[in-house]
Amino acid sequence: MKIAEVRTHILDHRLGRAFESASMRFDRRQHCLVEIVCEDGTTGWGECLGPALPNAAVVKAYAKALLGRDPLETEKLSLELYHLLRDQGQRGLTVTALSGIDIALWDIKGKRFGAPVSVLLGGRFRESVRAYATGCFRPVGEDRIAATVAEVTEYRRQGFHAVKIKIGFDVEEDLAVIEAVRDTIGPDMRLMVDANHGYDVLEAIALGKGAARFGVDWLEEPVLPEQLGAYQAVRAGQPLPVAGGETWHGRFGMAGPIESRCIDIVQPDICGTGGFTEMRRIADLAALHGVRLVPHVWGTAVQIAASLQFIAAQAPNPPRPRPVEPILEFDRTDNPFRQAVVKTPIEHENGVVRIPDGPGLGIEIDRAALEKFALKEADA
Repeated sequence: MKIAEVRTHILDHRLGRAFESASMRFDRRQHCLVEIVCEDGTTGWGECLGPALPNAAVVKAYAKALLGRDPLETEKLSLELYHLLRDQGQRGLTVTALSGIDIALWDIKGKRFGAPVSVLLGGRFRESVRAYATGCFRPVGEDRIAATVAEVTEYRRQGFHAVKIKIGFDVEEDLAVIEAVRDTIGPDMRLMVDANHGYDVLEAIALGKGAARFGVDWLEEPVLPEQLGAYQAVRAGQPLPVAGGETWHGRFGMAGPIESRCIDIVQPDICGTGGFTEMRRIADLAALHGVRLVPHVWGTAVQIAASLQFIAAQAPNPPRPRPVEPILEFDRTDNPFRQAVVKTPIEHENGVVRIPDGPGLGIEIDRAALEKFALKEADA
């Protein structure tokens, strides 16, 4: 079995209703899928976190080094590709592009051996996982509190046990939104807040102190990801558990935050941190230092499937009769191709998602959807 071709697919949809996080505005959804085709016709699929067109360009830069190679040598290929562009950066696009490739290689490996990736990772600890609804961005041109209350009301009706909302805009305004959400969802539904590194240290501490009375599970990305000292100050200065990690790439990028314990919860994204090959190492590093791991997930059903395979194999830490179970981040924002790209959508039932048990990622791509949502040349 040898690699014959490496392809990318840019999916695109212009949103009818723009929304904002604290760090950016979204008026369209774009994602980059990676397809690796072997000489015998076996195909693997992966996805890259982040801007689609730049990711596709870096995947193309890696592609020549993959042609004619054995796709089962995931460890060897991961190291070679990482080293190929090591001098140009150990994080960012060089790693997010590598992530999509690595996931596709593991998908091929699972298909070759007729087993889910989770089994190849060492075994499945669970067949389903509770999901939390991610949404509640700031809608452009609408009343933020009213829109957020309506959104979380629907998540509660659908059976989600938890919801994550966006903050990081203005401390007083954010506290008003948090209070309205807690009043709406009641005391028994978990609530997390994500600032998308929109605060400085003093604002993040003020927000954490003010939000503590609302029973918030964690404060995510309170400050810029480069500022580990600021993370430490926020963690020490307010009572909420601090989470972060979607923009820390690979084990080298994760080592500093985990070893310094500037976070309580680490959130690697399998499509951004190096794929399954690096995700395993990060999980071991987090377990070694007693840091809880909750994966970040933001993409299509390809990313969801990859994350679910990792979660299935995520070992309890610590192991005990009733361990702390992982939870799945389940993006609920507008994205019509999220589930359309697979023939069997990965959806929830009362906030619980079944983990695919087919070979590889356990999904089958719908090529008609890829064509329907392909980025048009005029929009590139």
